[in-house]
Amino acid sequence: MHPYLHAQENPDKPAVIMASTGAVETYGELDKASNRMAQLFRSHGLNIGDTVAVLLDNHPNFFDFAWGAQRAGLYYVAIPSRLTAPEASYILSDSGAALLVSSESKLGVVDELCKLNPDVKQYIYGADDSRGMEAVLAALPDIPIADERHGTDMLYSSGTTGRPKGVRIPFPENEDIAAPNAMVMMAQAAFGFPLGCTYLSPAPLYHAAPLRWCMTVHKMGGTIIIMEKFEPEEALALIEKYKVDVSQWVPTHFNRMLKLPEEVRAKYDVSSLKSAVHAAAPCPVPVKEKMIDWWGPILMEYYAGSEGNGFTFINAADWLEHKGSVGKALIGTVRICDEDDNEVAIGEEGQIYFEDGSPFSYHNDPEKTKAASNKHGWTSLGDVGKVDEDGFLYLTDRKSFMIISGGVNIYPQEIENLLVTHPKIIDAAVIGAPDEDMGERVVAVVQPADMADAGDAFAQELEVYLRQTLSGVKVPRQIDFRAELPRVATGKLYKRLLRDEYWGKTGSKIV
Repeated sequence: MHPYLHAQENPDKPAVIMASTGAVETYGELDKASNRMAQLFRSHGLNIGDTVAVLLDNHPNFFDFAWGAQRAGLYYVAIPSRLTAPEASYILSDSGAALLVSSESKLGVVDELCKLNPDVKQYIYGADDSRGMEAVLAALPDIPIADERHGTDMLYSSGTTGRPKGVRIPFPENEDIAAPNAMVMMAQAAFGFPLGCTYLSPAPLYHAAPLRWCMTVHKMGGTIIIMEKFEPEEALALIEKYKVDVSQWVPTHFNRMLKLPEEVRAKYDVSSLKSAVHAAAPCPVPVKEKMIDWWGPILMEYYAGSEGNGFTFINAADWLEHKGSVGKALIGTVRICDEDDNEVAIGEEGQIYFEDGSPFSYHNDPEKTKAASNKHGWTSLGDVGKVDEDGFLYLTDRKSFMIISGGVNIYPQEIENLLVTHPKIIDAAVIGAPDEDMGERVVAVVQPADMADAGDAFAQELEVYLRQTLSGVKVPRQIDFRAELPRVATGKLYKRLLRDEYWGKTGSKIV
């Protein structure tokens, strides 16, 4: 399926609705705009296999760009909208993008990018100079280019442990832009997305999951409701207003909706929801239990990465029987390996690999591509976990975040999951800090609901709270408080930034 088919059948149906303004783009308008965008790319000599980039917030014309690049057979790079000019410049240079689409709200960044990347052609929505996108597109034909071919995204890793790398996925073998798509079949069969669904997207579109799920819904002829920024009560109001039946979340969204007062949550009718998909980070068991109690058994969880090398899935019924699991593999076969790449016994922890998964590479980084595979040729995202006797996968943490204290391996995720269930805590991160005696000590950095609580008394309260569940070696020896943690809107925590602070590294920044 492809949106142009829906434009032919139902051109006046909303394809995109912006949550804050109610602005609508119909399928007919999306089809014409994406055709003009493809015409623009060809007018600059961009051919099949070339690369373009977009630097936009959740903007009403985001999908004009994405579908234009997709139908022109291009790799399209979505640059995180909060990056500084040097950070965005790195991605432009590394990706080889020849053209950048942005908006007036990013003028400060893109003007600097003109100096840093002078060879990259720029077009800007809302600009009043020669870069103004609206006037340029209006002069182009809104018919398909002669050589349409299915393109795909090249998204950059989030940079939680270093500079981001572009994930290069091969183009679909079938060049037909309307060819059947595995994501569509998976959305219908596993996740329960009906054709013509109404989908709420509360996260930034530059991130893999929101972008790919939104485009999947477009292939199914559905309407996507785009939140410019996630606000927990607004999300509930949008579900009621638009009778949203499918949605995609991260655990941070759940936690913040659950922290709303009970009377606020009860105000909104969310009974239209039939499928609430979540991923990006493991969901603490108590949080997911509360969400199922509230929304019913409609939560669908998966584990995957931008690399697309593997994919696991679990529905609410199976999760209630295997609490904490991220499911069984739908793409690839899960293998758990030790440091020597040998499989471990059922129930033992090790690095998670996928056998027979989808191929990928890291752009301009053959060493990182090679390091993602073991001696069997199985590929990994660097996560650690275990499989139970029924074949369900459980995530422990990222290998790079493991703390070694007194020779004991400690995974922060377990501690973080417990901390965020405390009623006075909004967010938490656990890291290892240098310690002369133990090598590393466990440190919790906590965002309280009220900064007035920050202090020694609350730290002692939290220590008592944690000791009820955790062994002594896992209880943080230091608890610090912050008004906000360095977590981006996708839900991803830039833990490296916190860790660098405690290890005395300077100049650390999000890239």
